Amino acid sequence: QVQLVESGGGLVQAGGSLRLSCAASGRTFSSYTMGWFRQAPGKEREFVAAISRSGGTTYYADSVKGRFTISKDNAKNTVYLQMNSLKPEDTAVYYCAAKQGIYSGNYRMYDYWGQGTQVTVSS
Repeated sequence: QVQLVESGGGLVQAGGSLRLSCAASGRTFSSYTMGWFRQAPGKEREFVAAISRSGGTTYYADSVKGRFTISKDNAKNTVYLQMNSLKPEDTAVYYCAAKQGIYSGNYRMYDYWGQGTQVTVSS
């Protein structure tokens, strides 16, 4: 069992930056692939970024590539999402998720979810 708690969301102007954090409970954090997803009102949950169990490989949606960076600290049981050059279309609730095994960009494949944190980007 893994419990995930996100933090770091908020309101920012276009072009600004935010860093999201996701703190995980449990002693097997390093055995999970971690992902960030987002969901805007009326839209399906979509993949943003993911990081392998070791932290050595990262994956990004095309819409955020070059602007967002995912990282993890296995010693702190925490995964981060650094978001730069934010755009109004990045506005959504951002969720942290964990899955056993290898990477997937499909949110249905993730086993554990945080409660979400709101990110609002004003134009």
